[in-house]
Amino acid sequence: MRHDRPTAPTALVIPMHNEASVISGVIAAARAHFATIICVDDGSADDCAALAREAGAIVVRHPTNLGQGAALETGIRHALRLRDIEYVVTFDADGQHDVRDAASMVRMAQDLDLQVVLGSRFLEPTGTVPAHRRAVLRAAVRFTRSTTGLDVTDAHNGLRVLRRDAAERIRLRLHGMSHASEILNVIARESFSYGEHPVTVTYTSYSQAKGQRGYNALNILYDLALHRLRAAA
Repeated sequence: MRHDRPTAPTALVIPMHNEASVISGVIAAARAHFATIICVDDGSADDCAALAREAGAIVVRHPTNLGQGAALETGIRHALRLRDIEYVVTFDADGQHDVRDAASMVRMAQDLDLQVVLGSRFLEPTGTVPAHRRAVLRAAVRFTRSTTGLDVTDAHNGLRVLRRDAAERIRLRLHGMSHASEILNVIARESFSYGEHPVTVTYTSYSQAKGQRGYNALNILYDLALHRLRAAA
């Protein structure tokens, strides 16, 4: 395992809900690259909060399950209260993201002076995305491009880097899966400088059981429909 860390102080924000079986390993891998890890326990019924704390993470808890968007909002605000933090990385708890990609994305943000770096599964050829999900994600990309003007290749990737000034101006109001489109809308509205970085998403049996199965595609379609209704209002 490489042990290179971003040179700028960075906080890795991980929303988690009942992730006791994997969170220790996710944090152990992340600590090789990031000194500050913030886990937001979103009303879990298991002991993932205690395990995350034992693994070296800062843990913030929601007493009830509010949704991934709410957990990210809590984690980002907590990270910004740490005055030395210059970048915030959003990262999934189920092991599908590669922490080396996250570290490379922070370095890209620094090198190119970008406010936002978005992870993309589709910048490079990959066979890891299930076919049914690939079709929905492609449709989401076309919709996002047409409604925001952003030249993105992946509209629903949870791995992203926010420079402090961008993180301060992003306030997530949609608590569920719709936060992904909400973030892209803010990037477009605020004219943030942004780029994409190729990432690998590992679809394990665990991550698919946690939310990467076919029904999660319905969340994306709902997200797009909700965005269209709000835009028309």
